[in-house]
Amino acid sequence: MMAQDAAEGAGAFEHETVLRDATLGWLAPRPGGVYADATLGGGGHAAAILDASAPDGRVVGLDRDEAALAAARARLAGYGERVTFVHGAFGELRAILARAGAPRVDGLVADLGVSSPQLDRAERGFSFRADGPLDMRMDRTRGETALELIERLDERALADVIYQLGEERRSRPIARSIKRALADDALRTTDDLRRAIVRVLGPKRGRVDPATRTFQALRIAVNDELGQLDALLDALPDVLEDGGVAVVIAFHSLEDRRVKQRFRAEPALEVLTKRPMVAAPEELEQNPRARSAKLRAARRVPRAEEVRA
Repeated sequence: MMAQDAAEGAGAFEHETVLRDATLGWLAPRPGGVYADATLGGGGHAAAILDASAPDGRVVGLDRDEAALAAARARLAGYGERVTFVHGAFGELRAILARAGAPRVDGLVADLGVSSPQLDRAERGFSFRADGPLDMRMDRTRGETALELIERLDERALADVIYQLGEERRSRPIARSIKRALADDALRTTDDLRRAIVRVLGPKRGRVDPATRTFQALRIAVNDELGQLDALLDALPDVLEDGGVAVVIAFHSLEDRRVKQRFRAEPALEVLTKRPMVAAPEELEQNPRARSAKLRAARRVPRAEEVRA
């Protein structure tokens, strides 16, 4: 992203912090503690952690989106050297923390999925609500766009992506329609993609737009979101201090299922949330997009106890 784009992104990147109080409750930040915000976004969770761990708690904040980092730098400037900003993906968490001089942390939060500013800015190409380029990359400095992904995959592989990552039952005719639009040079924007989907599923009925599942699938594929999540979950036993807590907030079943299963299967982690926590009605009034958020927390078993077990 160009410097001007990053600056503009900072001004427009206003993101409501989801489940902030619940996150703080599980992390219980303390002075002198070191914490990781694996999805820094607009800096809301990080600011809350820094306030609770004053005067000398530290946060390593990372994000793939340079606009998000620019916004977080502006918001968190007053905390000075207590914050370390990293442009990177949380799938690289081990290496990022090591480079930041914090190979182990006392707590971690990961607020998964796409942010409100990414959805709301048409030029990012995440949403069908406003026409924009078929991009969908969280990190616009690298990787293929959604259009390039569609061009690369054959019809069957595209249908598999839509079915597996979007849980869309009519993935095969949708993939056929998308590929037909591509061949006709009628697939350039998010509006074009939605039209190709609607030709198969028909117009919107009820609350959910017919394009929702396919857009979700392509976004997850473009950003390798499940692969990144698996890498993050793999790293937790290594990067958490004994007794350290990881809080993961998921927004769709594919993510939440992965977190639930990995927390339960990992002997180095003690599950703290038997059921996922969700937003209270008061929070939903302020931020309707929080309605699908599910929070799960797990604590690092002390290494000495893990060896004895």
